[in-house]
Amino acid sequence: MRFVQFRTAATGEKQRLGVLSEDGTQVSDISDRYEGDLITLIRSGVSLDEVKASVAKAAPLKVDSVELLAPVTNPQKILCVGLNYSGHCEEQNKPIPKEPMFFSKYATTIVGPHDDVIAHKISDQIDWEVELAVIIGKKAKSVAKVNAMDYVFGYTVAQDISARDWQKQRNGGQFLIGKSMDTFCPLGPAAVHKSLVKDPHQLAIKCSVNGVEKQNGSTSELIFRIDDIIARVTESITLLPGDVILTGTPAGVGMHRKPAEFLKPGDVIDSEIEGLGKIKNKVVADS
Repeated sequence: MRFVQFRTAATGEKQRLGVLSEDGTQVSDISDRYEGDLITLIRSGVSLDEVKASVAKAAPLKVDSVELLAPVTNPQKILCVGLNYSGHCEEQNKPIPKEPMFFSKYATTIVGPHDDVIAHKISDQIDWEVELAVIIGKKAKSVAKVNAMDYVFGYTVAQDISARDWQKQRNGGQFLIGKSMDTFCPLGPAAVHKSLVKDPHQLAIKCSVNGVEKQNGSTSELIFRIDDIIARVTESITLLPGDVILTGTPAGVGMHRKPAEFLKPGDVIDSEIEGLGKIKNKVVADS
């Protein structure tokens, strides 16, 4: 199942929760039982069979008639893994890390699959990073690696937008501001349940800017795989339903191109992962 959060002209600003049809052309609204919120659905522990029953009773809407929002909004945590693709290490002339590098983003970075990304005035080094995002399905603490995938709900496409000057040179070398500016985490188009993803470590992952391909990799390049990440994190941090893990980005980011390239107002970023879908985000000036 592919879960989406959306709005319609009839509901105004009110967020709704739906399930995409197999062909991706229709959305079945299942909001009434789950408060229009995917995290509420995940916390409920509802089975897919129950969701299917709700879908069968719902009147479908055309996808073109709704505004898709991020499939997860306001998770307690957005956890990110740096230097987690071999190619991304190589383009920086850095050795393969012996343990993962974790950092975080705030939930206020989240925007939808077709929303704008702000080119904040305080940075002139805004960069792209397409990533596979993992959505946690149940409370996870001290999880053994062998059981870690049991705690995954599903997957979505993410863009870990980064202000490299603030990430690398400013703020005392801490990543927080460079990674957490408003709109710096587009997500979508759907939260794809793990039952539809045969192997999350064998997916093509791509990013283009203004129609020019910048990143083209595979999640098979992940240095620390999803089960390993969950096991390591939950040794000390409790993951909760709806928490999001950004698993890293392949080679081809702007900062390490020769010469370096950065995003500017008017640019359009396309991010795509095999089987999960595609998001498109325009860069706009800071107003």
